[in-house]
Amino acid sequence: MSFLVPLSPAPPVPPPGWMFVGQRFSAFMQRLGITEQQAVDGTRKQMGVRAALNRWYYGHGEATQNSLLIGSWAKTLRVAPPRDIDVLFCMPVDIFHRYEARAGNRQSQLLQEVRSALSQTYPQTAIRGDGQVVVVPFATMPVEVIPAFRLDTGQYLIADANGGGSYRTTDPWAELSVLEASDRATFGATRRLIRMAKQLQRNAHAQIKSLMIERLSVAFLETWQHATAGYEDWMVRDFFEFMLRYVGGSVQMPGTGEWVSIGDAWASRTRTALATAQRACQYEAVNADRRAGAEWRSLFGSAIGSLS
Repeated sequence: MSFLVPLSPAPPVPPPGWMFVGQRFSAFMQRLGITEQQAVDGTRKQMGVRAALNRWYYGHGEATQNSLLIGSWAKTLRVAPPRDIDVLFCMPVDIFHRYEARAGNRQSQLLQEVRSALSQTYPQTAIRGDGQVVVVPFATMPVEVIPAFRLDTGQYLIADANGGGSYRTTDPWAELSVLEASDRATFGATRRLIRMAKQLQRNAHAQIKSLMIERLSVAFLETWQHATAGYEDWMVRDFFEFMLRYVGGSVQMPGTGEWVSIGDAWASRTRTALATAQRACQYEAVNADRRAGAEWRSLFGSAIGSLS
């Protein structure tokens, strides 16, 4: 005679980890985008500045000639609210020769001339020359103008008033080409990472230039094994660890081959950010939504947080 033995209920299957990562970071990226109103405002301001310089130096008010957007507006790397707009303005070549015949800090003198030219259109605005740029400090969104001279190579010579004055070469087209190639190869991860790192830079007041973040992001994603997988939490964590290898180091600029120092003033805040990201990733792995959200929020501010 046989007896049926009642079966014990099967233990509940735990949910898979990382349930909140995709939705959390998707919402984060949407919140980092600038509004249509900000886009219209920024476009109006930078076009006005470019037109003013063309009127002064070339006798016409066409905004798009003899100038180009560079930086975050040109590379689609803007983070809300946008901090500034970078414009490279190509000066007439005779201006270069005129200043080369002068003594003293010729680059500083050139910046002051551009400042004076812009003051004709914006007399109520306290325009200033600052190192390599002339800043038109609009209340909502400053426009930073970089006076430049176009070279036969397609690169640009820009004035640097620091350290007694000098010129350096830049290649914005090469920078954009390298960024585009990386973003295509990673299905958009390059731009997402740069924008997130820029948000950390802003929220943590990390003293590292956005262009250095860009160069490090491209270098990181060239070898990161999950570059096309969409693991945003791991990407952020591993990028901070990667950045710390470059403390006090340099990166090479596309096109010109120039090596530019990154410095180390940002290192302490990045070490703190790495430890925070590591904790957040641990919480993501066990679906601890609120704890993970709190850690990410301490890094990136209110643009990211828990979903429940």
